[in-house]
Amino acid sequence: MSDSESAREVGRRVVLRGVARLLALGVVATTLAPTLAIADAPTDESKAEGGLTKRPPNLVVIYADDLGYGDLGCYGHPTIATPHLDRMARQGQRWTSFYSAACVCTPSRAALMTGRLPVRSGMCDDRRRVLFPDSAGGIPADELTLAELLASAGYHCGCIGKWHLGHLPQYLPTSNGFHEYLGIPYSNDMDRVAESGLGRAIFKQPRVEYWNVPLMRDTTVIERPADQTTITRRYTDEAVRFIRENREGPFFLYLAHNMPHVPLFRSPDFVDHSRRGLYGDVIEEIDASVGRVLDALVDAGIDDRTLVVFSSDNGPWLIFDELGGSAGPLRGGKGGTFEGGMREPGLFWWPGTIDPGVVHELGSTLDILPTAAALAGIPLPDDLVLDGVDLSPVLLGSGASPRQTMFYYRGTKLYAVRHGAFKAHFVTQPEYGPGGAEEHDPPLLYQLEHDPGERYDVAENFPEVIDAIASLVREHRQGLAVAPSQLSAKLPAE
Repeated sequence: MSDSESAREVGRRVVLRGVARLLALGVVATTLAPTLAIADAPTDESKAEGGLTKRPPNLVVIYADDLGYGDLGCYGHPTIATPHLDRMARQGQRWTSFYSAACVCTPSRAALMTGRLPVRSGMCDDRRRVLFPDSAGGIPADELTLAELLASAGYHCGCIGKWHLGHLPQYLPTSNGFHEYLGIPYSNDMDRVAESGLGRAIFKQPRVEYWNVPLMRDTTVIERPADQTTITRRYTDEAVRFIRENREGPFFLYLAHNMPHVPLFRSPDFVDHSRRGLYGDVIEEIDASVGRVLDALVDAGIDDRTLVVFSSDNGPWLIFDELGGSAGPLRGGKGGTFEGGMREPGLFWWPGTIDPGVVHELGSTLDILPTAAALAGIPLPDDLVLDGVDLSPVLLGSGASPRQTMFYYRGTKLYAVRHGAFKAHFVTQPEYGPGGAEEHDPPLLYQLEHDPGERYDVAENFPEVIDAIASLVREHRQGLAVAPSQLSAKLPAE
């Protein structure tokens, strides 16, 4: 299928979601963003009224895997050097309360792609917390992805790296709005070779052949096992190529690194590169990758019309000790609903457009889809229930974040809620290992601006806050339709 045919097919799917007016209007204008030419119409470089260009902005989302809140220099790490991410923070916005929508891989990525809590799409489960190579499910066809939305409006969409929303053909990126894909379709520690027989020690001295993970080009496996010692560099090479070939735009590039999820691998040039050891080497190679992407945008002359977002799918995998990252001052890590499991670095870079600074307001990866739609002037379907909000007022310096509340789900169950500065835990549970769920009535309550480490329960001092949050929970549940799990079904055994 050609790019134009693929774009038209994506447009057809979006129309079925209730956006037929996109095709009917042909050109959509908003006060926030440039006028948008739909589908295959030629791009016009001329100026529209008010001085805005008719070309919509490019979007680049760079997503790490298991990166902790405290793993970057600009977020306070003392021995990991991240000059390029620090540059993003300095020239753009560094958000201090930016959240993933889940504490493990599959549901968090589904939330980013759809702007919806994963409980609405069935991309979460209470037993199988992520998709596996034997999983039969994946992102449902009736979910509107960010790529489908942008492709319907003429964007060329490329996905590079970890997908983890289903590895069967109907679930792959090229079936969900992306025109091209290169990457490992799930986590890099899957397809483990049983003969390795090393237990957890396998991660101490990892070898490529211990994990038979596939590297795919579109829908075809081109390398197995994937050579993970060069995977970050090759993803970056692909991203630079994508930018150069699509410089006329508009484009959407989703660069989702498999690292620093264990097993940790880095290219030869980054061996012993960091004072933090192997984990630091991996982060510093990701940072260098970010630098190459930013430089490619500058070299192509399109940095001033490209929004770049950097974040991570969930917090650090603390059970792997020095092979895992750091949540900095936050409590907990990957797999749990304390802050360290879901509060992530959030960097936004768009030279000449973004109002630089440190942002202390709330934001989430859920918000990327509605923000991108607003910036590109794309109306959203009337029947689409979104959990994301438009952050463009903060990015453009025209207003505050609409987000006041964050819901913390573990699987299909709501464990905690943040509203404003306060966070209530109705249920707590260790991230991994022994220990079941513990319900709290009254809930534990933390004032996160005073106590980001969630150490001091202040519930008895603020009964009115608990009542207000409980009311938000009741309202949330009234409008919540829980979709059947996509993670529970398994393929027949061979």
